[in-house]
Amino acid sequence: MIGSATRNFAQDLSSAILNSDDINTVERGLPAYLLLLDGLLEDNPDNPDILMAAADLNSAYASVFTNDPEHAKRLTDKAFNYASRAVCVNTRQNCNLPTLPFAEFERRIETFRLQDIDTLYTLGASWAGHIEAHSDDWNAIANIGKVQAIMERVIALDENHDAGAAHIYLGVMATLLPPALGGKPEIGRTHFERAIKLSKGTNLMAQVNYARRYARLMFDRKLHDRLLKQVTAADAKVTGFTLSNTIAKKQAEELLNSADEYF
Repeated sequence: MIGSATRNFAQDLSSAILNSDDINTVERGLPAYLLLLDGLLEDNPDNPDILMAAADLNSAYASVFTNDPEHAKRLTDKAFNYASRAVCVNTRQNCNLPTLPFAEFERRIETFRLQDIDTLYTLGASWAGHIEAHSDDWNAIANIGKVQAIMERVIALDENHDAGAAHIYLGVMATLLPPALGGKPEIGRTHFERAIKLSKGTNLMAQVNYARRYARLMFDRKLHDRLLKQVTAADAKVTGFTLSNTIAKKQAEELLNSADEYF
C-alpha cells in the first residue's frame, strides 16, 4: 500500500510539473522536488516509476534551467543512473546494458517489447541529455549510436509513444553535423516532420528543433521563420507538454529575434 501511494505521488508530481505553464515557479521549486524524489528512492530504491520520474525531472532541469556546465553534468549523471536502474529493475538481464559492446547492445535492444517501452524511452532520453552535457568527453559522444538504436527501437515498438518524440531525438542526432562532415540533415528533416505530424503540431519542441537544427544548418530562412511563427502563435497548454511548450515558445521568440544576425 505504501509502495503504491509513493509510486502514485511520484507520477502525480511529475505530471503536475510537466503540465505547468509557470516557468519561474517550476525553476524555483524543482530543486526541492528533485531532493524529494531522492528521498523517496532511499526507501524505494527499486521502484521503476520513481526512478523514471527522477530521471525525467533531473534531465529536464539540466537541459532547461541550469547554465553551469558542471551542474548539468551532475544532474544528467543522476538522470542516466536512475534510468539505467529502472531498466535493470524491469528487465534484470539488462542491468549491464549501457556498457555492452555495440553489436551485443543492438541485439539486446531488439529483445525489448512493448511493455518495456517506458523504461527504454526514458533511458534513451536521459542518455541523450547526458551526452549533450558531456559534449567535451569523446567517450560520452561515442555512445550516440546506442541512443539512436534505442530511439529506433522505441519507434519500431510504438511510433506514437510520447506523441512521436523519439523522432525529435533522431532528428537532432542526424543534424548535429553539416553534410560535409557526415551529417544527414535530410534524414533529420524527415524525423522532425514526422514528429510534428504524430503530435498533430501540439509538441512545439518539434518545430523549434526543426528550425534550430535543420533550417539554420541549411540556411533556410523561410522555413525557419515559418516554423517559429507557428510556435509563437500556438496554444502552449496541451496535456503532458504544457511546460515544454511554454519553454518552446520562449525559445522560438529568441530564435526569431536573432534570425537577422544569423542569416
